[in-house]
Amino acid sequence: MKQIIQSFKTGQTILEDVPAPIVSRGHVLIQTTRSLVSLGTERMLVEFGKANLLQKARAQPDKVKQVLDKVKSEGLKPTLEAVFNKLEQPLPLGYCNVGRVIAVGDGVQDFKVGDRVASNGPHAEFVSVPKNLAARIPDSVSDEEAAFTVIGSIGLQGIRLCNPTLGETIVVVGLGLIGLLTAELLVANGCRVVGIDLDPSKIEIARQKGIDAINPKAGTDVVNYVQSVTDGIGADGVIITASAKNNDIIAQAAHMSRKRGRIVLVGVIGLDISRADFYEKELSFQVSCSYGPGRYDEDYERRGNDYPLPFVRWTEKRNFEAVLEAIRSGKLEVKSLITERVPIEEYGRIYDNISQQGSIASILEYREDTTPDTVVPVSGNISGKFAATTDGMGIIGAGNFTKMTMLPALKEAGANLVSIASAGGVSGTALAKKYGIANSTTDYKTILQDPAVSMVLITTRHNQHASMTAESLRAGKHVFVEKPLVINEAELEDVLAAYDGKTTVTVGFNRRFSPHIQKMKSLLGSAPMNVIATMNAGAIPANVWVHDMLVGGGRIIGEACHFMDLITFLTGSRIKAVCMNAMGPNPQVNTDNASILLEYENGSTGVINYFSNGSKAYSKERVEVYSQDRTLIMDNFRTTEGYGFKGFSKLKTGLDKGHKAQFKLLRERLQSGGPALIPFDEIINTTKASLAALESLKARAWVNVL
Repeated sequence: MKQIIQSFKTGQTILEDVPAPIVSRGHVLIQTTRSLVSLGTERMLVEFGKANLLQKARAQPDKVKQVLDKVKSEGLKPTLEAVFNKLEQPLPLGYCNVGRVIAVGDGVQDFKVGDRVASNGPHAEFVSVPKNLAARIPDSVSDEEAAFTVIGSIGLQGIRLCNPTLGETIVVVGLGLIGLLTAELLVANGCRVVGIDLDPSKIEIARQKGIDAINPKAGTDVVNYVQSVTDGIGADGVIITASAKNNDIIAQAAHMSRKRGRIVLVGVIGLDISRADFYEKELSFQVSCSYGPGRYDEDYERRGNDYPLPFVRWTEKRNFEAVLEAIRSGKLEVKSLITERVPIEEYGRIYDNISQQGSIASILEYREDTTPDTVVPVSGNISGKFAATTDGMGIIGAGNFTKMTMLPALKEAGANLVSIASAGGVSGTALAKKYGIANSTTDYKTILQDPAVSMVLITTRHNQHASMTAESLRAGKHVFVEKPLVINEAELEDVLAAYDGKTTVTVGFNRRFSPHIQKMKSLLGSAPMNVIATMNAGAIPANVWVHDMLVGGGRIIGEACHFMDLITFLTGSRIKAVCMNAMGPNPQVNTDNASILLEYENGSTGVINYFSNGSKAYSKERVEVYSQDRTLIMDNFRTTEGYGFKGFSKLKTGLDKGHKAQFKLLRERLQSGGPALIPFDEIINTTKASLAALESLKARAWVNVL
């Protein structure tokens, strides 16, 4: 299918061939007929992409601080590699989509095949959208009109936060597309509306819609004007839909407001607020979040769990429906705002000069005779050798780990990469082009069915690891799965049932392959030892999926398992029992500040300190080993120091957590044969121990693993 994407690195906007998405649980698959180009938002993205590195850094000072912290803890080279990889990530453009439902996922009752729907899908011939981000279109509303649904809901949410009442005077600053829609909805709400913009053409459009529009460039003092038309009272509310870098707009909004007036920001402006301006009038100020309640809430958007209407009257989906009803009833007239209609193949007519674009609303038109293809051969990368060899690899997942760590290592190792699967198709296709992968797909099952693929590499979210591993084993494939292998006991049973020993399973416990850990292993021998591993992991916001026990499994299962495997490797023994304690008022839920005590079969003891409350400037990982009057200290996989060892005092390298060595060995074993990189019983022992750690925390007691 065709999809419009943009490079953050160059700012180039292209129409790319990518595999069509497949419908998943809680989603609807839509064949697009129209989409609306949000010129304001998309212009900002394109201009940001075209900016040089210095300009990008100035625009995102918070990201610069993160980069500097990463340089301190991991070094310059790994940080630069991460930054440039991030900039290469393609960005799908668009969020105002209209089309026809062609497939419905499990758990969806609100839609059926054939329904016309508006959604926040991108500019693509086919989109898969969660059910709470789509709304059915009334019969009397055309596809072109319905394309204004999502962008109209942005303005509507700003209105809801402003909470206007009949007869109030509301000022709308910025009469771009969102501003015009906002102003017209306010008029329909019985408000007196004053619109402000610097573009004479937009002023004229607003006046035709019954809006009292003024242009400061024409010599009108906007503050005095608002004061005069309100008999010196001031505006009841100000909704800012403009985009500007200075602080003039917020100051003017305060000056034109009445005492205890409301100011709502929908656009993007400078926010150096004068306390005196707000203090004297007791003004309220609020920033509007996109389409409304539910936005960025994974429970609402991804899982489809609605907010109860009696308590949250207007969610983003219900805002979509309200805009569509306003169009149907004639209270919101949008056809006159359409400046141009362009076939998607001629997208350049809009994007090539988007910075000088004088349009209000541009509509992209799509052909309706296309069919969704979930596999796309990547031009220029197809070679007959893939069908002739048996060392081919297929990758499922195109996220940060795949992009920044795994693929560079596999390329250096000379791996034979056959296919890559990604949910949306865009990221997978971009990586396929960069790394010479023959096929990009959105249906991972095609990889399992491909005889050219002998190993499947799984880097999806944690809740998919076990099922995909089991499916791959049953398809007769070797498996590499990024940690963790499973997130609960039931998943472990499924993997064990699928494993027959004819193929191998490798979990991404890369740290045992680091030259530092390999050196420590060679020095220590097999005597019992005490190992202390500390991970200064850093905090992750509570709403990130890794904390969700049903999706990420939590950070102990998802990350601390790394150190369980590492200590197992160093001791040469299996974990016998586990005891875990965590800090905080609710330690059985908040497990990212925890200490884990491990008892090993050979008498060794391991301690894992997994903390998220330390300084990012300090080393992220540290391992200490004490054995036979000797001590080893490994600091952040950059230095290892020995005390009491004859002939060894220090090893120093660049940051090396073992990824490259791991994937090099994996490729060699796949081509030449040999034992699994990590014995399967060790993988299962580590997996059981990570699950037992959480059980121990709940029981407040030691839990046996063997």
